[in-house]
Amino acid sequence: MNDDSPDVSQELSAVLEDVRRHLLWQEDGAGRMLMIDAKAAAELQRLAPSLRSRFVRPGGAAEPTAASPERRPGPPQSATPPMADRRPDSSQSPPATTPPASLPERRPALTQAPPATTPVGAPPLAERRAGPPSGPLDSSRATPSGPMARPSTEAPVATRAPLARPAAPVAAGMLLDVPRSSPSGATALPGSVDGERPTLDQVRRELGDCQRCKLCTGRKNIVFGTGNPRAELVFVGEGPGENEDLQGVPFVGAAGDLLTKMIEAMGFRRDDIYICNVVKCRPPGNRNPEPDEIAACEPFLRAQLAAIQPKVVVALGKFATQTLLRDSTPITRMRGAWRVYEGIQLMPTFHPAYLLRNPAEKRKAWEDLQAVMKIFGKNPGSRA
Repeated sequence: MNDDSPDVSQELSAVLEDVRRHLLWQEDGAGRMLMIDAKAAAELQRLAPSLRSRFVRPGGAAEPTAASPERRPGPPQSATPPMADRRPDSSQSPPATTPPASLPERRPALTQAPPATTPVGAPPLAERRAGPPSGPLDSSRATPSGPMARPSTEAPVATRAPLARPAAPVAAGMLLDVPRSSPSGATALPGSVDGERPTLDQVRRELGDCQRCKLCTGRKNIVFGTGNPRAELVFVGEGPGENEDLQGVPFVGAAGDLLTKMIEAMGFRRDDIYICNVVKCRPPGNRNPEPDEIAACEPFLRAQLAAIQPKVVVALGKFATQTLLRDSTPITRMRGAWRVYEGIQLMPTFHPAYLLRNPAEKRKAWEDLQAVMKIFGKNPGSRA
């Protein structure tokens, strides 16, 4: 604003210096733009008539609208649209003024670096004070397009996190290795004291006169296991048959006789190895063990293997293999392939009772046992 009177210029400078305490000016391509907070807006609303009277030339002429952007900022009337939107008291109406023709209507920019300009009329952020911005622009504010708009240099409001890639599906029944920590490993093994590895005697005492499933009602003897408690080779079967139930010893019937021949053909004696079953009581009529019966006995089987710590386990038949490996793949597909059970090498093969019913499969079972013999450095003997 130009004025020939030095007194008026000095007075105007003092007034503007007081106003600047509440205002933030920012430059863009069209000149300076006014940013104002709610407190300053209320104060200027109250002082607007008196300020206008100071800026009007004698004779009622309106103040000039064109002002140099590099000199003192224009009169407060140019900021009336934002103040009107932000006025705290709706009962007061600011004097109607026309924005300067040389300055297009814009909304104040909210960042400090080269801003993206926005149209006048949208209110500034609530309770904004002079100084550096506290955060990025709200994503809902639109960025203008046109010759006067500048590219925004602000950071994105939010970075979208990459979507988690779905895990590859696991084919049913194709489990390769059993982890060292089995699902039942979260609880202490039967017979274990203070988390220590139990002994076979401790496991047997823990089993006691077991009443944990319905098989107890028809049994004559608990068939716990027999053999070398420090054996490097363990055979695990399904469950006791009639003869086993009568004697309390595993594999003593016809299937037991065949197993003994197989063990001797491998270069071992029965006293060298250990033999046990998944379930410790005979299922009625030699039927297959049921899931609840397996679940009741399985912890004791795992405790037995933990106590012995063998080098190799031979799983005889479907139930022994699927229980130890937790794998529902048929035994005809699993046999002959080395697996791992809690760090112990495991060889699935056919049950001796199955071989008695299917003699043609003895050749495959013998191939499986020969693979076990190689682990112990034994040469193949006569066929079982």
